[in-house]
Amino acid sequence: MKTLLTAALMSALMAGTALADTTLKLVEVITSPERTDTLQSIVSKFESANPGTKVEIISLPWGEAFQKFATMVSAGEIPDVMEMPDTWLSLYANNGMIESLEPYLKEWDQTADLSDRALELGRDVNDTAYMLPYGFYLRAMFYNKKLLAEAGVSEPPKTMDEFAEAAKKVSALPGKYGYCLRGGPGGLNGWVMFGASMAGDNTFFTEDGTSTFNSEGWVKGLTWLIDLYKNGYAPKDSVNWGFNEIVAGFYSGTCAFLDQDPDALIAIAQHMNADDYGVMTMPKGPDGKTFPTIGYAGWSMMSASENKDLAWKLIATLEGREGNIEWNKRTGALPALKSAEKDPFYSSPQFKGWFEELSDKDAVPTVMPTHLEEFAFFKDSLVIKTSQQALLGDITPQELADQWADYLTKAQQKHLAKSK
Repeated sequence: MKTLLTAALMSALMAGTALADTTLKLVEVITSPERTDTLQSIVSKFESANPGTKVEIISLPWGEAFQKFATMVSAGEIPDVMEMPDTWLSLYANNGMIESLEPYLKEWDQTADLSDRALELGRDVNDTAYMLPYGFYLRAMFYNKKLLAEAGVSEPPKTMDEFAEAAKKVSALPGKYGYCLRGGPGGLNGWVMFGASMAGDNTFFTEDGTSTFNSEGWVKGLTWLIDLYKNGYAPKDSVNWGFNEIVAGFYSGTCAFLDQDPDALIAIAQHMNADDYGVMTMPKGPDGKTFPTIGYAGWSMMSASENKDLAWKLIATLEGREGNIEWNKRTGALPALKSAEKDPFYSSPQFKGWFEELSDKDAVPTVMPTHLEEFAFFKDSLVIKTSQQALLGDITPQELADQWADYLTKAQQKHLAKSK
């Protein structure tokens, strides 16, 4: 009897130790000190509500995140929960590496608070919620009021022609430039927006899966952006700039224009007086239309997780009302929850530019072709290399467009063949 009692006590102790040692791994890939601090704040509340569970946050620098995360996965270092960019979703979902969240959504008491757009985009692959978007990133154009006035530009430009002219005037000022070009990581959005706006259409493919990137209108748009750089209307070293560099270029007063999502407001508001800058709708092309990109990121559960119920609790904490509002206020995304949209924070003047853009019938939000497994490599590798070659004059705009069209045509036609 004593032996049995001892064994039972040992078993209980070991079970308690196992519980105490439960560690969830959470990977963030769109990383900044502000975002990591916010994530730690929300995670600490999860840990308090789930005694014995610890969360290890692994922060990957965004410029290298795609390659670093792929290396982690190939080495078997797979987290329980990860911050999933829209551009990676198809790659990992179609390879069976992400868990469907549909069973959890059926039981969650806050599912009804998710916006229709959040559910639609979270179910982008096979109409299955492999990710819950935490918010949306809609591009609009920041402008420096002081620089425009100094350059003799009386009002913010509304068209691409006016934009190029304003950039030229600002660039004539000593040490100043018109546009904070994102020539490095994450630069695809600018190429797409200006390409589509010049073409007057944001359709990426014809019905048979042929890419439109090398059509006449798109090539004109790519050429327009390359010419901005070649004419000296963007800083010379902006060929390598990523997010941090373009935002710093704007708030330091180096350049007058910056196309970015609301997350750029965080740093800009810290360094600039609110009266010194504004946010406007992206400039429109010859057809009177503009096509600002809308992106999103969210939380996914990896299929390899051995603690799926706990992983879901962590996602629910991050995506729930308290966590989601705290996250979006500190990171700058437009909210994914219906209730968050009523928060006074989003009725402030700083968000006016985005809501005006959303209500403009000639500003058509553009979703990237993230349904393609090959899109992640296209965006985070091929585009950076080839667009830099074009900016530096090593290849022509037409050659750039042809390379992109060739790659995406193969990817789309493969996707269409699979879908039959």
